[in-house]
Amino acid sequence: MPAIESDLDKQPVESGRGKGQARFGVEGMSCANCVGTVERALRKLPGVTEATVNLVTARADVSFDPTHVNEAALFEQVRGAGYRAVTLKEDQVDSTAEVDKLRGNLNFALLFGIPLLLFSMLPMLIPAVMDLRMRLVHSEGLWNLFLFAFATPVMFGPGKPFFRRGTRAFVEKSPDMNSLVMIGTGAAYLYSTGVTFLPSLFPLESRQVYFEASAVVIALVLLGKFLEARAKGKSGKAIGRLLALRPTTVRVVRRGKEIEMQVTGLLPGDEIAIRPGERFPADGRVASGESRVDESMVTGEPGLKAKRLGDSVVGGTLNGDGFLTFHAVKVGGDTVLSQIIRLVEEAQTAKPPIQELADKVVRIFTPVILGIAVLTFAAWMVFSQASGLVPALIHTVAVLVIACPCAMGLATPTAILAGTGRAAELGIFTRRGSALQSLAETKRMAFDKTGTLTEGKPKVTSFEVAMGFDEDLVLSWAAILEARSAHPLAKALVAYAGERVRENIEDGKKDDEKKENENDGEKNNVATVESFLSVTGFGVEGQVAGHSLKVGSRRFLDGMGTWPDSLSRTVEGLEQAGSGVIAISVDRKVAGVVGVSDPLKVGALESISALRSLGIDAMLITGDQESTARAVGAALGIEDIRYGVLPQQKAESVKELMADAFVGDGINDAPALAAAKVGIAMGNGSDVAVEAGDIILMTGDLRAVPKSVELARKVMLTIRLNLFWAFAYNVLLIPVAAGALEPSLGWSLNPVLAGGAMGLSSLFVIGNSLRLKSFKSRFPV
Repeated sequence: MPAIESDLDKQPVESGRGKGQARFGVEGMSCANCVGTVERALRKLPGVTEATVNLVTARADVSFDPTHVNEAALFEQVRGAGYRAVTLKEDQVDSTAEVDKLRGNLNFALLFGIPLLLFSMLPMLIPAVMDLRMRLVHSEGLWNLFLFAFATPVMFGPGKPFFRRGTRAFVEKSPDMNSLVMIGTGAAYLYSTGVTFLPSLFPLESRQVYFEASAVVIALVLLGKFLEARAKGKSGKAIGRLLALRPTTVRVVRRGKEIEMQVTGLLPGDEIAIRPGERFPADGRVASGESRVDESMVTGEPGLKAKRLGDSVVGGTLNGDGFLTFHAVKVGGDTVLSQIIRLVEEAQTAKPPIQELADKVVRIFTPVILGIAVLTFAAWMVFSQASGLVPALIHTVAVLVIACPCAMGLATPTAILAGTGRAAELGIFTRRGSALQSLAETKRMAFDKTGTLTEGKPKVTSFEVAMGFDEDLVLSWAAILEARSAHPLAKALVAYAGERVRENIEDGKKDDEKKENENDGEKNNVATVESFLSVTGFGVEGQVAGHSLKVGSRRFLDGMGTWPDSLSRTVEGLEQAGSGVIAISVDRKVAGVVGVSDPLKVGALESISALRSLGIDAMLITGDQESTARAVGAALGIEDIRYGVLPQQKAESVKELMADAFVGDGINDAPALAAAKVGIAMGNGSDVAVEAGDIILMTGDLRAVPKSVELARKVMLTIRLNLFWAFAYNVLLIPVAAGALEPSLGWSLNPVLAGGAMGLSSLFVIGNSLRLKSFKSRFPV
């Protein structure tokens, strides 16, 4: 697993949508069975390795071998399954087109359906209305023809997609919600049409029409789908809000003049002017001026951060009260904001393992419902004391309508969409849907130390050399060698050496001649680094100014002979205090030791305590020596510690500790992040990599760890509640719709009420999911 991008000057992260990957929209899906039909159709194609379809976002993500299949073949396969594949426009995130289309069909259906319902029901409910109807239209046949005229436009207009897709689903041997609506409304319509035009074929007591049960049910189903589409749009606003952070125009400074241009024309290296209240159009570094910047859109943390010459800025963040210019480093799809948008999209499309169980149940649900409908019809035909045809038809249609698995298909994706959207607002980004479930189930969590529990910016607290060695020479040689290392301890030593040289010059502790000699020597030393070798987990070694040096951990100097007593006592004192130790050898003799301390991160103690209150055991894995590791563990209340662990051994330590999750800074911890069920990478606002971990915490604040666990558990609880009520709803109401309780309790459910109840079940699931948008952690920020 690649490491986190930690510098704006590094190569941009790939978008992940290159060769062999396709993302496109799918129109016409209405339930979980529709999703399964499209997925199975795509997976049948040779060369398709994976296909994931999301009902809420109406998108398909397909991995394939481009030597065997292309996007045109994928689109054709979707069309063959009875749906329509469409190319997504850049930055397309909402379902406006779907909502508008549903609104048009709904208005048309209601235009005819409401009068039809009134004409059919009011005469039966109000005797006076029946008298008026009989005076106006004496003939039952003529009245039925009148009702037929209102029902037919609905059936062959807004109802046409249900019949087309339902038929296709039967052909594909995968009946879905459309199939249920088609059979239910179609049966009612055909029966009523037969009574209207061929009444002599039916017994006198069975010459009743149910045009309202056909047309009004279609109108109610469309109403439910329309409300669903609007609610889905609300749950998926996260990406839209992120996209709104992108400015469309920008002022580029060229030859001292500001030129306004489209942001799409920006190139790396361009100098851009930013006024107060404007958003940065790209990632870069401040070239001139000072200001304070609101970076809450990537960190989730309120407040302004000071920016001055050389500081990094992130595209989409809001400039405060100052004017500045900056040089663009990453533009377009390579910016942090673009990476964040891709993270949110991937998380909202992904499926957690719990959805696999729901998919299996839904796959057999519709055939079971069709079986129940057949049994319902047969039972009423056989056991009804009067003519069984009419009640058999009514109850069968009610069963087919109320059992539409819309709510089941929405249960998981709406919760994922709302949960990941809220997480993005808090600076928590998820790459995989399964990561949320794994995080929610976490009981043991391991932490890296440096850069995760501690600041990762160690400082030198002491320096001592053995008798016979010159302090300045040993320090300068060690610093020259360590300058070629990227390790935090190496940077601390180099910074200390530079500061010490400046202090010596400023304080006049060296005479002019010695200063000149030192400066010349330093230059010569830099020029005479003859070799350099970094030994991972130990330190560095090489030839400097003709001397053989080793700089690193105490164990790195094993074999150097007996340590001087003074240095041994110093090392013991440092280790007892929990400080880190850098040892230096010159020409195979121990020459000096450097004491280093790395303070705990703000919020580290609160984070570990919060995890403990959530029932999660915290563990520590570090490459530091035992004393340092135990000192940090004692400060945080962590007892299970692995110390002296090399970077390549961290993954094995995660397995040994049976840790469900691992939290690291994402730079040296990639193997451990991959080894855990869920890897949590710490970011810092401008450091994002879509491949760094399963979950990325942009703030770099450890208190976001328990917050993310709390949110993950809330999302999983919501999914379970959604699935429970979606299934329980059908289990409870299908017998009522079938008329099983009518003989004993008189309870029944006509098709119109069944259609309304079916829509309410979907709205309940969506409403329950939308509660996640108001999630607030009980832990301090």
